[in-house]
Amino acid sequence: VQLQASGGGWVQAGGSLRLSCAASWRTFSRRHMGWFRQAPGKERESVAAIKWTGNSTYYADSVKGRFTISRDNAKIMVYLEMFSLKPEDTAVYYCAGGLQGSWPPTQPAAMKYWGKGTQVTVSS
Repeated sequence: VQLQASGGGWVQAGGSLRLSCAASWRTFSRRHMGWFRQAPGKERESVAAIKWTGNSTYYADSVKGRFTISRDNAKIMVYLEMFSLKPEDTAVYYCAGGLQGSWPPTQPAAMKYWGKGTQVTVSS
């Protein structure tokens, strides 16, 4: 089981970052994928998700219009492009796969596989 997120870093408010998630075939094939985040002192929350076919996506209200999730099934990769970043977007971002239950995955418990996160820090 392997999910590896990368691409985090420090950025000023209004800037952008692109997160990548390298998956193993077991965690990726025919599985819906998602990005979650956890800020200090807060619970982990859903950010975005994408179905296996790539033809349906979900976004949390807080990131709609600013973030874009995508996947490349040939490369076994999932991406999260983040624009117009805000200080409140600061968190550790996690890639997750394998939806257990109904779409969309709004709760962490809905996902079966998890990788280590990548830190995103947005300064004001």
